[in-house]
Amino acid sequence: MLWLLTLLAIRVVVEAQRGLGLHEIVLAAVPVLFMYAPVVLCRLRGVDSWDYPLALPAFRDFPPWIEALKLNAMAIGVIVVPWFVAYHVWTTTIEPHMWSWVFDRPVHARQFLGVWPTSVLKLVAYHLFFVAIPEELFYRGYLQTRLDEAFGTRWRVAGANIGPGLFITSMIFAAGHSIVQVQWWHFAIFFPSLVFGWMRARTGQIVAGAFFHAWSNVTVSTLDTLYGVVAPQ
Repeated sequence: MLWLLTLLAIRVVVEAQRGLGLHEIVLAAVPVLFMYAPVVLCRLRGVDSWDYPLALPAFRDFPPWIEALKLNAMAIGVIVVPWFVAYHVWTTTIEPHMWSWVFDRPVHARQFLGVWPTSVLKLVAYHLFFVAIPEELFYRGYLQTRLDEAFGTRWRVAGANIGPGLFITSMIFAAGHSIVQVQWWHFAIFFPSLVFGWMRARTGQIVAGAFFHAWSNVTVSTLDTLYGVVAPQ
């Protein structure tokens, strides 16, 4: 219920901003909802919100930040080359053939244009602070933890104790994107979400997942710009 009500509230905010032509500052309500809805629910349940990883560790507390960076370096090192190759093949070959078949007409294949985003720093800051951290606090900090309480953590995978909550959270994480704005490819968000959730289980914090979440978003946005899928921003 928390998930559905929060996502519906976010949908209202997004539609109001677009439909009424409000200033983009209104969209600041989105991360606020993600971060504070679980805290409010904890108070309504009469439990301590500090029992859930709903906050970042202090900057002077170096170990969790170092662990998060090491875990991200490992994960990115494993997937970065296959991801780039897969993106290139998908964008230049598979996708145009797929849409040609769907629409029964030729679809122009995209090629590498080499045009970078206008402001990489702004892109990184947006995806880290406006998207990744709030969403990780909501989905992995609260929902996955709550589901782990309900279903337990039955399996140990690469140093992390996981359970059905990881997979349920990833499914509703992907579905939640379509509640705000429907896109056919949202089902694919399930797969990186498994990594975000595994990192949360491995570290007991949301920092590592937030870093990897932001990296994933920035990488996709950058590749989309480099291949002309979106205009430079």
